[in-house]
Amino acid sequence: MDKWKEKLRNFMAGRYGSDDLSRVGFWAFVVCLVLSLFLRTNFFYWVAILIMVWMYYRMFSKNLSKRYEENQKFLRAKEHVKVWFKEQRDPYNKIFRCPNCGQKTRVPKGKGKIAIRCPKCGTEFIKRT
Repeated sequence: MDKWKEKLRNFMAGRYGSDDLSRVGFWAFVVCLVLSLFLRTNFFYWVAILIMVWMYYRMFSKNLSKRYEENQKFLRAKEHVKVWFKEQRDPYNKIFRCPNCGQKTRVPKGKGKIAIRCPKCGTEFIKRT
């Protein structure tokens, strides 16, 4: 068993390996494979195969700087998407859950400590907004 590990380690020496972009590619591969099973179409199957070939190409590549730059571009784009979703949140209200029944209640932000009455069960609880 150790002989095979050593061979694999020697083979991967100087190659790029896995990163965030290849992990996203893996999940895209899985989603396309599942879609091809349920929709019974060859389109998603071939897309999954192309994604798999692309992932292996990136993992076994010896052009480390190019693969690193691709991953950095992906991480920057991912960060822009995260920031956009954060900005879509309501900047004026805060949502709390009732400790008794779990009902969500929206209250205005910036009011300090306030008593919140649950609209469903009438439980009163104090939270900082």
